[in-house]
Amino acid sequence: MSLNDRISDDILRSVEKPARYTGNEWNVVQKDVNNIKIRFAFCFPDVYEVGMSHLGMRILYHLINEREDSWCERVFAPWVDMEEKMRENGIPLFALESHDPVGIFDFVGFSLQYEMSYTNIINMLDLAGIPIRTADRTEEHPFVCAGGPCSCNPEPLAGIIDFFILGEAEEVINEVLDIYKEWKENGAAREDFLDRISSVEGVYVPGFYDVQYNGDGTVKSVNPIKDKYPRKVRKRIVKDLDNVYYPEKVIVPFTDIVHNRLMLELFRGCIRGCRFCQAGFIYRPVREKNPEKLVECAKKLEESTGYEEISLASLSTSDYTGLGELTEQLIEEMEPRKVNLALPSLRVDSFSLNLMEKAQKVRKSGLTFAPEAGTQRLRDVINKGVTEEDLINSVSIAFAGGWSTVKLYFMLGLPTEAFEDIAGIADLGKKVVDAYMNTPKEKRGKGLKVTLSTSSFVPKPFTPFQWEAQDTIEVLVEKQKFLKDNIKSRYITYNWHEPELSFLEAVFARGDRKTGEVLIKAWEKGCKFDSWGDHFKFEKWIEAFDECGVDPAFYANRKRNHDEVFPWDHIDMGISKKFLLKENERAYKGELTSNCRVGCSGCGAAAFGSSICIKND
Repeated sequence: MSLNDRISDDILRSVEKPARYTGNEWNVVQKDVNNIKIRFAFCFPDVYEVGMSHLGMRILYHLINEREDSWCERVFAPWVDMEEKMRENGIPLFALESHDPVGIFDFVGFSLQYEMSYTNIINMLDLAGIPIRTADRTEEHPFVCAGGPCSCNPEPLAGIIDFFILGEAEEVINEVLDIYKEWKENGAAREDFLDRISSVEGVYVPGFYDVQYNGDGTVKSVNPIKDKYPRKVRKRIVKDLDNVYYPEKVIVPFTDIVHNRLMLELFRGCIRGCRFCQAGFIYRPVREKNPEKLVECAKKLEESTGYEEISLASLSTSDYTGLGELTEQLIEEMEPRKVNLALPSLRVDSFSLNLMEKAQKVRKSGLTFAPEAGTQRLRDVINKGVTEEDLINSVSIAFAGGWSTVKLYFMLGLPTEAFEDIAGIADLGKKVVDAYMNTPKEKRGKGLKVTLSTSSFVPKPFTPFQWEAQDTIEVLVEKQKFLKDNIKSRYITYNWHEPELSFLEAVFARGDRKTGEVLIKAWEKGCKFDSWGDHFKFEKWIEAFDECGVDPAFYANRKRNHDEVFPWDHIDMGISKKFLLKENERAYKGELTSNCRVGCSGCGAAAFGSSICIKND
């Protein structure tokens, strides 16, 4: 019986959102498997509607499918109801395009966007019938690879993933596939392929590196097992975004997804250098796309999909130098088609009436700003570079323009934080409410709603705060309660992130290879979909740490010495450790570092010889 026969209508009717598993959406790529030499399963370790919203998947899916010899298909984590039906009926994990079992593919590639999706990776491998550990795989199994922001510290997954792609995969993937095609034709041994790709810049094969530990549990060294393997594996970047591949059509789902709209990527990297923000460092240097190219791309995407909203994607949209020109052209093209323009990632200090009017041209939604901290002192510590005046000016402009819904994002547990800083969050919320009340009634919209949201600070690799300790769960809970008690306005809603989840995120963000066994043990205890509320089983995680003899506080709540060897020190993301340490010291002095357009701070990204770094030079 074929797999298609086993995935019966009865099964699909019995699960939530069957459209997650059917495939055949608009613009999907179908190929004749008899003419294909390489089959690539692009796996997103979360549900369909999350994975289908990811820009990286959209790009790589179509990029690989441009090759005549390759077929890239999509694979998502089945929700718990579908997984139960699959295991009951002997249905292995399958790809959406062909419904073929993932275990027969050449590559199984995972996108690592969030540390708390790691147990889903293990679960998907198990569902596919692929051994979880690299050491247990044989010639008959696919190669399991991974990329994405979390791969900047690949060590917790070193025993699970065969190889990692560091940096921007568009620059690397075709080289890997070309080598694989030649290797496959030669019929060489499995390790021979890994040996061949280890010479490709941007490819890291954990099995070729040996880790030694000190008596106190810290890492002593990470060294290649042979001299021919690089001592440091450097990420790859796309230098010219104007000429890099970008799809002219994308898949249009049958069901709603998290970001159900077109995405135009304005630029990569960030000029700002907020000291807590991993993305702001690991995606350096800044490289922009030309406005004309973007408008041309937007027209083709809209014509091929029929979407009614275009989102301008970047880490900080208002820092795009061609934003005025781009938005004018896009509105001219899209307003007659009733296509809305979404402007996410706007900074508090660069919000304007002009931008606001463009954003509400077709339809209006709420506005989101991220002051991150409640006082100027702490905003200076994290190098946020915005003031209270910036925020009040921005929301006042918005209220005068008819907006009445504002979300403000903050972090609790930042280095040097005191309770006065937390009280400052509540005070800022009150001042936003006051700004609304001070706006003439005939101008402001009805139904004021101010939402304050806090996440917990997670120290991340390749940031100036990678040495810092995370607050304990107990302290974070105390701070959340303190903030809640300080919010007095009926117009303000307070949302917070579970500190237990942030605690585990910190463990695996800075984890070493010993934490990999904890991941497997936690999965064996039923942990999966850890970021999905009711499915988070913190007590099972603690059991897994205890049974593996690993202390999670050692990774999350311990401040590092400046000379400590990190598990990721053999990974080169283009940012020097010396620079990050200098930024850490500046943080404790409350000193601001100027953005990359004002002046080069010598972070190390100039070594890539690209875009803004060339101009600075």
